[in-house]
Amino acid sequence: MNYVVIRHQVANFKDWKEVYDNHAPARTAAGLKEEHVLTNVDHKNEVVLVFSASDLNKAKEFGNSADLRQAMQVAGVTDAPDVYFLTD
Repeated sequence: MNYVVIRHQVANFKDWKEVYDNHAPARTAAGLKEEHVLTNVDHKNEVVLVFSASDLNKAKEFGNSADLRQAMQVAGVTDAPDVYFLTD
């Protein structure tokens, strides 16, 4: 199984989540399935996302896409995300 784990800060979780939810079709098209959306207990605007990925190459292409960068900007991501492509 393949996974993608992402950690980043957002300006406002509620605003970010609305944009994130609306961007679901793009994630699905990239072969990503949401497993977890987590927030840091001490810093509610730090988000960790866990996805299963049917194809890591497709997931990497999505991760580098202009569409995702634009969605992240609109959503209020405030730092460079940490992204991990994992397999077991």
